[in-house]
Amino acid sequence: MDHRSPRTSELLSAIITAHSAERIGVGEVVHALRNRAFGLSILLLGLPNALPMPPGIPVICGILLCLVGVQMVMGRDELWLPRWLAARTFSRALLERIVNGALPWIRRFERYSRPRLEQLSSPLARYVLGGLVVVLGLLLLLPIPIFGNLPPGIAVCILGLGLVERDGAFICAGIVATLISFGVMGFLSWMLYQGALAFI
Repeated sequence: MDHRSPRTSELLSAIITAHSAERIGVGEVVHALRNRAFGLSILLLGLPNALPMPPGIPVICGILLCLVGVQMVMGRDELWLPRWLAARTFSRALLERIVNGALPWIRRFERYSRPRLEQLSSPLARYVLGGLVVVLGLLLLLPIPIFGNLPPGIAVCILGLGLVERDGAFICAGIVATLISFGVMGFLSWMLYQGALAFI
């Protein structure tokens, strides 16, 4: 019998397999994630921002990431959703598109990922990581066109993957990616500001 913990790719595939209806409730997905709800929620909310998606998705993901990050800072063990949000539904096709588009990359990460430096995924470290998730969520709310949501989206994915796999090395990489996204977003914001001044 296989007693190992399921990998991230297996958990994401299981979410799709477990839901056959055309519409899936947000609360259903969070309930299916159980004790990995925080890490997988962060990963799922980061994935749309690292893939081509319709406009407006980064704003929704940013708001939800702030909600998840705040609860990490509060030290909650289970992810809580407001009733109105838990009752919201989205198409199964959208979830399949996000997950199937990300699975090849996630499986590549999993070849090198394993539980290590576990102090970086400890409850104490989660307070700091929750703060980073909130800031990344706020960055996704910025109206920066074209690829403006890509740097924080990638950082969110790496952090989420590190938390799910309990891999401190990936969490460190996510922190570095977060700092890089701060710099990139700051530069893009400055470019937009300079462009606006040129038309005044």
